[in-house]
Amino acid sequence: MDYQSISSNLLYAAFMLYLVATFFLGFTVRDKRQKDKTSKAGVIGIVLTVIGFLSQLGYFITRWIASGHAPVSNMFEFVTFFGMMLVLAFIVLFAIYKIYVLGLFILPLTAIVIGFASVFPTEISPLVPSLKSHWLYIHVTTVSLGEGILAISFGAGLIYLIRQINQSTRSQKTFWLEFIFYTMLSTVAFIGITTTFSAMGYEAEFDLPESDSVEVYTVPALVAPYNAELITEDVMQPIMDIPEWMHGANAGRKFNTFLWSIMGGLVLYGLIRLILRKRIGAAIQPKLQNLKPDLLDEVMYRSVAIGFPVFTLGGLIFAAIWAQEAWDRFWGWDPKEVWALITWFFYAAFLHLRLSRGWHGEKSAWLAVLGFAIIMFNLIFVNLVISGMHSYAE
Repeated sequence: MDYQSISSNLLYAAFMLYLVATFFLGFTVRDKRQKDKTSKAGVIGIVLTVIGFLSQLGYFITRWIASGHAPVSNMFEFVTFFGMMLVLAFIVLFAIYKIYVLGLFILPLTAIVIGFASVFPTEISPLVPSLKSHWLYIHVTTVSLGEGILAISFGAGLIYLIRQINQSTRSQKTFWLEFIFYTMLSTVAFIGITTTFSAMGYEAEFDLPESDSVEVYTVPALVAPYNAELITEDVMQPIMDIPEWMHGANAGRKFNTFLWSIMGGLVLYGLIRLILRKRIGAAIQPKLQNLKPDLLDEVMYRSVAIGFPVFTLGGLIFAAIWAQEAWDRFWGWDPKEVWALITWFFYAAFLHLRLSRGWHGEKSAWLAVLGFAIIMFNLIFVNLVISGMHSYAE
């Protein structure tokens, strides 16, 4: 039995179910005559979400069988597992608070996460020696679960901000709110661009004289590696070289993909603004007026209050035990470890400011959004750009 093929199909099914569930949950914000608890469309959306989660759980189990180890050892596996934990956290918190519209933000985010994972190599590969430990599974799974629960605070916080911020005039608040939408659309653009050119089999090779090696681009080159020569014929010529100070493994390719994502995000954001003829936040705000701000504020707090200790266990305590076993030291100044500590301090400050300084409502919402940005920075930038002991995650 081809378990790897089965796992891929189950993951794709989960991805599609989350999108369809989002469609049904969208009707819960349009139906103002019914309460969220009795919305038939909402019930269908939640049922599809649970089925999607079970499908993704099936992906996880079958890939584990195919590989012989827990599938959390590379970027594709970790990101997909993080998406699964994000949905699990939503299902649990929905069971408590019955806020359908929260899924309208969390499920598309999960779809983006799964799509982002799909741009990385999906092949099953043997574990390197440092990963052959049960503490790896314990550490990674608890970190993902903790971050998944913490991410719910982002969804609740974003909904709170859209509902409460005055959209009648432009301000710094509306600017940053729109910037959040833009960054999400840039991620969508990144997924779409890389997937499209990958399906086309696009490649452009640059000769790097200084290192006597070749750097391969999988999307057309806007910028080239510094002092490199394009050796592939009949492909787009780069506009310029990257700066000399920008070095490191595949620095040119990564910066080139970043530029494509920025431009793709601008195109998507511009098209949406053209269709809506108003800011995205202003278009969504009227549909959220039936939500209670105090309830959203409580969901923000509860998700951090639950996710923070789980993250503490996985990101600090279990990570230290694994580090001792793998590298014979509990702590090192590896970039991934440093940013895990920064994440921990941030959410510790979140709870401190809320409980002792009374930072409720809008202040908490902005902190929840910033906290998720730190998690994403740790997941994407630290894993893929900054070289360190955790570079195996590429």
